[in-house]
Amino acid sequence: MNKLYKGLLVLAGLIAFPVFAAVDINTATQSELEVVKGLGPAKAKAIITYRETNGNFKHLDELDNVKGFGKASVEKLKGELSVVPKKAKK
Repeated sequence: MNKLYKGLLVLAGLIAFPVFAAVDINTATQSELEVVKGLGPAKAKAIITYRETNGNFKHLDELDNVKGFGKASVEKLKGELSVVPKKAKK
């Protein structure tokens, strides 16, 4: 019974904590970007404006080119953001 109880606690813990995936800066909307800790409305808008002007990001380090971002802020956000390569059309 004790093993069953512990197993149920582990299972409940896994269900209680949702799995968070990194936000793709090439496809995210403003509201999706604003959910990321460290990104407010101004930085989210700056990412979208940069993306619309210069095309999709090829790697996260390009965030350093976006107004309001520096190398330190990019490093802090690397676990929260991602760049998913665009699939080639056949």
